Amino acid sequence: MHAAQNLFVRVRLAGGATGYGEVAPFTALTGEHRAASERACRELAERLLGKSAARYRAVSRQMQEERPGEPAARCGLETALLDALCRAAGIPMWAWWGGGASGPLETDVTIPILPLPRALELARQWYGRGFRAFKLKIGAQIEADVERVLRIAEACPEVRFLLDANQGFTPDEAVAVLHKLHRLGERVLLFEQPVAKNDIQGLASVRARSTILISADEAVATVADARRVIEASAADVINLKITKSGLLETLDIATMARTAGLKLTIGGMVETRLAMGCSLAIALGWGDLYALDLDTPLLLAEDPLVGGYRYEGPRMTVWQAPGLGMEPRAPASRG
Repeated sequence: MHAAQNLFVRVRLAGGATGYGEVAPFTALTGEHRAASERACRELAERLLGKSAARYRAVSRQMQEERPGEPAARCGLETALLDALCRAAGIPMWAWWGGGASGPLETDVTIPILPLPRALELARQWYGRGFRAFKLKIGAQIEADVERVLRIAEACPEVRFLLDANQGFTPDEAVAVLHKLHRLGERVLLFEQPVAKNDIQGLASVRARSTILISADEAVATVADARRVIEASAADVINLKITKSGLLETLDIATMARTAGLKLTIGGMVETRLAMGCSLAIALGWGDLYALDLDTPLLLAEDPLVGGYRYEGPRMTVWQAPGLGMEPRAPASRG
């Protein structure tokens, strides 16, 4: 991907408070694209007129019923609505969710599937900037994947890994990878979505044969998906993404997962600090998330926002301004 095909949306309440959200469709995962997301967003926005912002959950549920296949559009409007509501109340969004985490949190950083020399170069660069958790993309070819992980582990001795196969293996291949990486021990925090998202039994098979935590990502986009994974004992961890599921659906998934005793991580698509700020607010508000994968703003050439949280190496600062505390540098003139 060479560019982020995203949209910003602005919601203004009758009392004057304004909130912002981001629509970040990711075609490879949800099938959405920017033109369709914009149409869905404009149509859903019409339904918001005259609604009470204080009933944001009911409003969100209505949008979900009308556009179940448009989580990115729903997420943008939900985020903007809640941002405006928090600004009207004068509290940061993380406080709205409860303020469960007391200080700055740290994110991992993603190293994609690349030729070994380039992967090592990137790993050393991020290591030098203080990152001690790498999300390593694997799932292309077992031997090359294993060599890349082991060489990076040798080059960056303090790093721990989140291995993300993006559905790239069969269950037996996934188990073979785990056996080959057994020597890393506790340095591997989890193994994310090793098999196809619809292969819940295959995911359960991998988990039954693994001493490493197994995470479901693409397999869980809705509450119904989460229920299937939980009932099949197919994962130890669920990776939340507000753009994958929509904001309120994400929180419902998180509630179900925690009730069932699963751990939670939170990540994103290719998003700016606006959507990432909302995900960070959830992490700060809920507290006790197993890992954070909120790094894509670091991979963008430009930051189109002012205010809000900041990156200090892997640390993400806690802002005190109401809502998300940020806005686009050049907000669109159309509301």
